[in-house]
Amino acid sequence: MEPLTIIERGEYKYVEAGSGEPLVVLHGLFGALSNFADVFDHFSDRFRVIIPMLPIYELPMLSTSAKNLAKHIEGFVDELALEKVHLLGNSLGGHVGLIFTRDNLDRVASLSLTASSGLYENAFGNSFPRREDKTFIRDKVAVTFFDPKHATDALVDECFEAVNSREKILRILAIAKSAIRHNMSKDLPSMNIPVCLIWGKNDIITPPEVAEEFHAGFPDSDLFWIDECGHAPMMEHPKQFNTILDAWFAGRGIGNAHG
Repeated sequence: MEPLTIIERGEYKYVEAGSGEPLVVLHGLFGALSNFADVFDHFSDRFRVIIPMLPIYELPMLSTSAKNLAKHIEGFVDELALEKVHLLGNSLGGHVGLIFTRDNLDRVASLSLTASSGLYENAFGNSFPRREDKTFIRDKVAVTFFDPKHATDALVDECFEAVNSREKILRILAIAKSAIRHNMSKDLPSMNIPVCLIWGKNDIITPPEVAEEFHAGFPDSDLFWIDECGHAPMMEHPKQFNTILDAWFAGRGIGNAHG
């Protein structure tokens, strides 16, 4: 992935590539844009792939919630004058996508979720007091993945820096709590759009039964599993993830055929 140019339009920051139907990608709580590097590269030959940066650390403290992140995405979609979007969200980004979809159903063409919160998640809990301990943070990051080798120094450093900033940790906890409070099981039946669920069989943060509950709740969803995979399938098994999503889009007649 080439170093990306971050585009700024008013309060919105994002990266984009390609042309065609807009595929808006929503990252998670600790999600750098690089988490979706392979998705960005793979799909930008036939979609207009757009990754907005969620203002997790910029919202006023009292407004820091999954719901207000979804409001931010509403404003972003307005700013770019996008009529119908395909949404793809991981973890907290999936939850933001769910809230956006519920409130803007006529503006969403499809929803793809991978390891999404919104029903249940094992959060960091009350284990932050040892935040100055880098080994502890490395272990916390490692549980995101089936194979701990994916807990790179860069990822660990990013999380370590975030949880050692009082401003950032308070926002992280506020968003995590708001996400846990905001259960969306009652909202799923009204989301009558095509939904693709791609889940790691070894996800311990949003475990497999969460995927099953999503699948049962949506009127029109397909569920795909990736083995030996944790909470970030698009990072841990990028080729398999892209192949599944590719085939699903093709089967649903979404996007141009892959050249």
